[in-house]
Amino acid sequence: MASLLQSLGRFAFVRRRLVTLIWVALLAVVGLGAATAASTPGMSASIPGTEAQRAFDLLDERYPGMQADGASARIVLRTTDGSPLTEGEAKAAVERTVERLGRDPEVTEVIDPFTSKAVSQDGSTGFATVNFGVPLGEVSEESQDALLSATDYARDNGLQAEAGGTALEAEPQTGSGEVIGVFVAALVLVITLGSLVAAGLPLVTALVGLGIGVGGIVALAPVLELSGVTSVLAAMIGLAVGIDYALFIVSRYRAERAEGHGGEEAAGRAVGTAGSAVVFAGLTVLIALAGLSVVGVPLLTKMGLAAAATVGVAVLVAISLVPALLGFAGDRVLGKAFRKTAASAGTGAADPAVKDGSATPAGKPSAGTRWARLVLRRPVMVLVVAVLGLGVVALPATQLELGMPDEGSRSTESTQRKAYDMVSESFGPGLNGPLLVVVDARQSDNPEAAAERVGKQLAGLDDVAQVTPPQFNEAGNTAMITVVPASDPGSVETEQLVHDIRDTADDTRNATGADTLVTGATAMNVDFSTKLNDALVPYLALVVGLAFLLLMIVFRSILVPLKAALGFLLSVVAAFGAVVAVFQWGWLGGLLGVEQTGPVVSMAPIFLVGVVFGLAMDYEVFLVTRMREAFVHGEEPREAIVTGFTHGARVVSAAAVIMISVFAGFVGSNDPMVKMMGFGLAIAVFFDAFVVRMAIVPAVLALLGRSAWWLPRWLDRVLPSVDIEGERLTPAPAGARAPEVEHSRA
Repeated sequence: MASLLQSLGRFAFVRRRLVTLIWVALLAVVGLGAATAASTPGMSASIPGTEAQRAFDLLDERYPGMQADGASARIVLRTTDGSPLTEGEAKAAVERTVERLGRDPEVTEVIDPFTSKAVSQDGSTGFATVNFGVPLGEVSEESQDALLSATDYARDNGLQAEAGGTALEAEPQTGSGEVIGVFVAALVLVITLGSLVAAGLPLVTALVGLGIGVGGIVALAPVLELSGVTSVLAAMIGLAVGIDYALFIVSRYRAERAEGHGGEEAAGRAVGTAGSAVVFAGLTVLIALAGLSVVGVPLLTKMGLAAAATVGVAVLVAISLVPALLGFAGDRVLGKAFRKTAASAGTGAADPAVKDGSATPAGKPSAGTRWARLVLRRPVMVLVVAVLGLGVVALPATQLELGMPDEGSRSTESTQRKAYDMVSESFGPGLNGPLLVVVDARQSDNPEAAAERVGKQLAGLDDVAQVTPPQFNEAGNTAMITVVPASDPGSVETEQLVHDIRDTADDTRNATGADTLVTGATAMNVDFSTKLNDALVPYLALVVGLAFLLLMIVFRSILVPLKAALGFLLSVVAAFGAVVAVFQWGWLGGLLGVEQTGPVVSMAPIFLVGVVFGLAMDYEVFLVTRMREAFVHGEEPREAIVTGFTHGARVVSAAAVIMISVFAGFVGSNDPMVKMMGFGLAIAVFFDAFVVRMAIVPAVLALLGRSAWWLPRWLDRVLPSVDIEGERLTPAPAGARAPEVEHSRA
């Protein structure tokens, strides 16, 4: 692989105009497709294999035109002085508001509070229900504006009015945080590389890859039904890995130039070595993200595949566009210090020890070298402190609760949250998340009696505030019963109620021949959380096993992959603990803009596992590859550890800081999923890069000594050979001139 990538790097460097033109053309085509694409749909509610989904499908079949998955809204209206809503000017204002709501062409039905008897006991509060003829997440901006305009009209007529419901779902807003993250990344690049041109290269190429990846998602969103959250998460991951992958190749190119290689040869060797590690690291991320499809949730599968495609584009950009732009940049990518040193020496080569970060300009050991030697002096102490520290941070993960965010988790300043609170105050919290029980009485001798029996049974369960009379379809063989819990939708009591209702299904079937199914948004969330919770451990085992196998192929060792997999587990569990502490318990919530605590978003942990797995393998490969290379070339195990840190610690640390900055920038999003993922990924990268890879890895390798690199001969013969270190790279042609300081050849 290294030889092939070396040829690609040299080709891209020499034919840089062609390569750059291809990428620019691709960016333009994808950008045009994204600009002309239809609006992005919302999250699909489909969860195959769950009872809630079977009930939705049954409703679509038995109640034609009902559109069980259609969008809806609720306008909550209240008099400001506590007077009855059913009298005088207040009633007239409600009727005019309802009339305005019905003008929207996407609205199929508006049920006023008087017809549906949706008026509180004191008469001061009521709500109108608005049903739309379009699925969830596909309500147009014009219809949303009309909905909010009707709410404003009610306010202008003396009523307190707020709106909520699925019809108001909007694209997640990330704010300015991600811009700050990119700015911090640029600052780190300048400090690390010491050249504005060198620092700009990773940013430019990452943005090109991001534009193509996310642009493709936006362009294909209407066809593949990709949600807005999908593109945001793909942008978060694609931008971070895009900068990091380009940084690794640019850094290796500069090191190769410092050793005396010309531009073309250095580009080839950089792509052949660092590029091989980039391809391997990117492959692990791709597999981990694509592996989310095994969970069996279409929404998660689409998110994983979309993010994987964006990472794939980032890899291709790094190994082709980066060397092409290096050709345009010439020696400007090396910085003034290199050119001055080369000019004074007259050879074109600066001191390699200084340029690759192994030493300071004064000849002193670099920070990475000093840190490695410190760890080697006290490996047991470093290992114990690091493991115990991560263990303490991971403790809250034992209290992990999964759920889906509802309007009760929104900002207290949003109209959705205000509507939610008004309903809770006047009608009880359960009305914000009613359960829908479907009675399939096709096999029953007396469908009406069966439905009545179910209704009475439901009324006798704990935590039930109200049970509505059965509503039959035209065929008279299926009934719907609405159950209003006494607790709020995200509570443990409501989740238990869902299970209690399902526990009565067997008795109902035996007594009446009718089947009962529970659905509705709350039941769907319960099923979604349960399915993801059940899949978390198997998926974790899958990616850890995959990490072990891939790293065994790369490092030709058993203990090194085992150490890497266990280190990944430590970092990801510690990240879970931090997420629980902040978003579930509220620790530092005010600092991070978490206004409402609650269960961790169901998709976050399993998505976090997939992404962190790939990123952890990135740092493992880039750091430990140099150690193995030094060991194979004759260094003692402890010397090889120092060599690995000498050459890799600076770049890996910079890459980690960049990735943390980019991820942290998304914490400012108004979407709970994006906010939680941004924080979780940032803290996971911090734990993995600076605690696991920088402390635990050298400590464990120091304790293992030569045994760390042991592999049975029979297994060595069986495993495929992957030349990550670039040992088979083509050397510079014999008799080639000594490299000189080159100038940009555009």
